[in-house]
Order: sequence, then structure tokens, then C-alpha cells
Amino acid sequence: MRRRLAPLSALALSLGLGLSACAQPAPSVPAQIDPALPPGTEAAVRATIAGALPEAALRRLRPAPIAGFTEAVVAGRVFYVSNDGRYIIDGAVIDMQERRNIAESAMDDIRVEGLKAIPASQRIVFAPRDPKYTVTVFTDIDCGYCRMLHQHVAEYNALGIAVEYLFFPRAGEGSEGWAKAESVWCATDPRQAMTDAKAGKTLPPGNCENPVAAEYALGQDVGVNATPAVFAANGAQLGGYLEPQRLLAALEANAAAEAAAKTATAAR
Repeated sequence: MRRRLAPLSALALSLGLGLSACAQPAPSVPAQIDPALPPGTEAAVRATIAGALPEAALRRLRPAPIAGFTEAVVAGRVFYVSNDGRYIIDGAVIDMQERRNIAESAMDDIRVEGLKAIPASQRIVFAPRDPKYTVTVFTDIDCGYCRMLHQHVAEYNALGIAVEYLFFPRAGEGSEGWAKAESVWCATDPRQAMTDAKAGKTLPPGNCENPVAAEYALGQDVGVNATPAVFAANGAQLGGYLEPQRLLAALEANAAAEAAAKTATAAR
């Protein structure tokens, strides 16, 4: 006897995408479709994604490094879908020749592209004079670990690390955290307001044009699901809160890995 198909809600959960996550506002970014996809593939893969994750935003479709599969970036995640739409691979896909997770590398590319769309003028920046490294941090004003990270911002700067904040109020639009983010941005001195807000001080309500909605949408697009979310310039997610020396070590390791990958690519 054939097994009955799992309901789509169960399938969404099995893919690590709860229904509440799928119901969040999707970024208004058109999907990038690679013209090199075999005929009929786009329709089949779109149908599979729409059936499994009906509210999720499709970001990109392109041929996968795995024969017969398409790489689909959706809801801040990378999936590999068979060209006929029958199978979905979710999780690490390791290229043993290059010794890298191709799914994570694909997500890094999306992050770099997305982060470039937010100019410095729409970030709250704490930086030394000549930074050696720059991290983008998606932050929530009330998040405990976000506050711990900010307490060390001068130490990060002393180690040559620039910290550039983007807003990601975890409870979404209309929440208290969202209002606090707007208050910080609309303050006369947003840097000081960020410090004050993270210290628990109450700020005047914000009433100005602000980037909170765009940054929140970008966070969803690049896979932020907790704060703080710390990204290196090459799109690699370094984790959440890291003490200053640990963050420096993570940045150095990331830079070494990136250099080694470039060397290996050039040698082939």
C-alpha cells in the first residue's frame, strides 16, 4: 500500500521553515532566473517550491553543480531541486574535490549581493580609523546578546574591526522592537541613540523616513533567524555574539579560507 503524501505544513516544517516564518512579509526582490536552465525546468521547480512553501519568496534559480538539479534560493535558504521537481535536497552538500559546502557558498553570494544594496548612509557604523575587517550585524534593540555585543564595540574597534549595524526587530513590523529601531534611526545622533537604547534608555518616538523595513526584509532574504547575526564582507555568517578576540579569530580564519579557495581555483 502506498504511503499517503505528507501535508504541506509538515513538509515545510521538515525543510526547517515553520509556517510562521513563511507568513512573514517577503522581500520585494524579483527572482533571478538563469537562462541556462533546461527547458521546462523553471516551471517544474517553481511548482515544487510553491507547493511545499507557498508563502516563501523565491530569490534565484540556476543550474546546480549537481547534474540534473537546480539550485533554488528561497526564504533565506538554499535548496537543490531535481529538474523534474520530484526531489528536494535540504542541508549541506559537500564538494569533496574542493572541500567546501556548495550550499553555503551559494548563500554567501546572495548575502554579498544583498548587503551591497544597503549603503553606509543607511547603517549605524562604529569603526576605527583604518579597519582591517568589517562586519555587518543584524541587531534587535532588546536582544540580550545584541546588547552584550554592543558593550564591546570599542574593543572590536581597537582590534581593527568595524561594526556596521542593520536593524532586524525579531517580532516584526508593529512590534515594540520595531518602534525602538525607528526611534534610534530618527534621533539627532543615531550612534548615541543606539548606545542609549541598548542600555535600556527610553527614546522619543521616531517619526522620519527610515530603513528599518528594508533592512528587516533583507535579513529575511539572507537567512537571518536570530540576533545578533554577524556577517563578514564575503557573506560568510560568523555566528551570533562573539567576544572580541573570538570574533577577530573567526575573521582571520574566514580570510585565510577565502584566500586558500582563491589559490586553489587559480591553480586549476
